Amino acid sequence: MPAFFGFMLGVAVTILGAYLYDAASGNAANGLSASTQAPMVNWNVVNNDWQNFETNVRTTADNLERTIKNHTS
Repeated sequence: MPAFFGFMLGVAVTILGAYLYDAASGNAANGLSASTQAPMVNWNVVNNDWQNFETNVRTTADNLERTIKNHTS
């Protein structure tokens, strides 16, 4: 269990560090040209991927719930 917690903490710190670096460099979402310094992460793509993930999880959960209700009725 401590190893899993350490892994999750490491992932969170890595993502937070990348976000803070991009926010401090001034390129994260304020439209600066790429010639100054490109951000480490394209946060628009991350946001779109997260939205798609949420939609897929909700759809799967709804389908699973509907299937379970059909089997129990």
